[in-house]
Amino acid sequence: MAAESAGGSPLTQGVHHIGLSVADLDASVHFFVGCLGWQKIGGVPDYPSAFVSDGKIMLTLWQVKDPETSVAFDRRKNVGLHHLALAVASRSALEALVAKVAKWPGITVEFQPEPFAGGALLHAMVYEPGGTRIEFAAPAQ
Repeated sequence: MAAESAGGSPLTQGVHHIGLSVADLDASVHFFVGCLGWQKIGGVPDYPSAFVSDGKIMLTLWQVKDPETSVAFDRRKNVGLHHLALAVASRSALEALVAKVAKWPGITVEFQPEPFAGGALLHAMVYEPGGTRIEFAAPAQ
């Protein structure tokens, strides 16, 4: 079947997975599974990686070759993933989640829940133990 022309149907069908390089694979897996309640659904031991999912999205977490010489992503200087935004069901769920996440080992909280998008959303930003910047967003009401 030929590709659709401009103005036709999209040639893709949503996100299959997102691949993230992390400084500490075990700590990142532990965060997603132990703190956020995701499931580990696979991985590739020869190229150290783990596949984790919340049932709606899958992440591939890839261990960098040498964490000691890796360079942290600078969202103001580098092209690439600025952050990963994850949806949370409600304001109270967001507040409870951020309180739990803030106590998790290796987490850096950039900011606590605050209004975004003219107040329609609340969001918070953290760095997970492997170094990825993660936003949690919920309806403000």
